[in-house]
Amino acid sequence: MKSHLFILLLIGILFTVTPSVLMAAPRESSSGKGNLSDLSRVARSNDGLKRGDSFESGESEVEEPPESIPDPLEPVNRLFFRFNDRLYFWILKPAASGYKAVFPEPVRVGVSNFFSNLTTPIRFVNCLLQGNLKGAGNETFRLLLNSTLGLAGFLDPAKKELQVEKEDEDFGQTLGTWGIGPILYVEWPFLGASSLRDSVGYVGDLALDPRTYLITSIPVNLGIRSFEEINDHSLILGEYEALIKASLDPYVAKRDAFSQYRRTKIKEKGKGIPPAAKPEPKPPKRASRAHQAYQEKEILLGGY
Repeated sequence: MKSHLFILLLIGILFTVTPSVLMAAPRESSSGKGNLSDLSRVARSNDGLKRGDSFESGESEVEEPPESIPDPLEPVNRLFFRFNDRLYFWILKPAASGYKAVFPEPVRVGVSNFFSNLTTPIRFVNCLLQGNLKGAGNETFRLLLNSTLGLAGFLDPAKKELQVEKEDEDFGQTLGTWGIGPILYVEWPFLGASSLRDSVGYVGDLALDPRTYLITSIPVNLGIRSFEEINDHSLILGEYEALIKASLDPYVAKRDAFSQYRRTKIKEKGKGIPPAAKPEPKPPKRASRAHQAYQEKEILLGGY
C-alpha cells in the first residue's frame, strides 16, 4: 500500500499539477494546478492583456501591466506548452467533443459536482489551516447535504437552495496565505500551468484526496482523473481556440493570467466571486479580462 501511494504521489508530481483553470484551473475546481481547462478560460480575455474596457461602455483604458511571475525555466516551459497544445488538439479535444455529443450538459455538470463533493476533505482541511472556521463549517454542511439530498453530490442543493457556496481552497493557497510566494512558474507536461509553490501544494492536496486511498490501482486512479478532465473540458470547448486566435503570445497570456488568478484567489481566501457580486459602475481601472476569464471558470465549474 505504501509503495502504491509513493508511486502515485510521484506520478502526480510529474504529470499533474488545479485542478481544472486547464494546460488548463478548476472540479467543480481547480487546485493550484493550471491545466488545459485553466488556459481555455483565458480565451475570453481577447486582447485584454494589452488594454482594459469599461464595464458599461465601449471605451477602452490602458491598464497597468500585471505583476509577472518569475519564469527562469521559460525555454523548457515553452517546450511543454507546445506539447500540451498538441495534446489538446490531437487527444483531449476529440475525446471531449465525442463525450459532449453523447451526454447532455446537465449530466456532465452533475459529474463535475460529484467530483467536487468527493474532494471536500481538501477544501475542509485547508480552510482549517488558514483559520477559516466558517469556511470549514460551510464545507461540512455542504458535504452532508449534497451527499444525501444531492444524490451523492451529483446535485448541489446547498448552493442552489441555500446559497451556501463552496470554499475553493487548496494547499497552494494555504502556503500563499502563510506568506510563501509562487517562487517561479512551471509548465507541467499533460496538465499545464503551476508554480513551484503550487506544485508542492498539489502534493499536499493529493494526500488529502480520498481517491488516493480508496483507489489503490494506479491505472484505475489515473483513468478516473483523466475522465474528470474530459468531463470538465466538455463544458468549455472552444475557449482555448479563441485564446490562440486572440493572443500575440498564448504562452505569456496563459502564464500571466494564471499568476494573477492565483494571487486573487489567495487574497479572496479561495472564493470565486462573480463580477456582478461587486458592482462598480465606472471604475478607473479593472482587472485584466484574462483574469476575469479565470473567475468565470470557477463560476461555471467550481474548482477545488
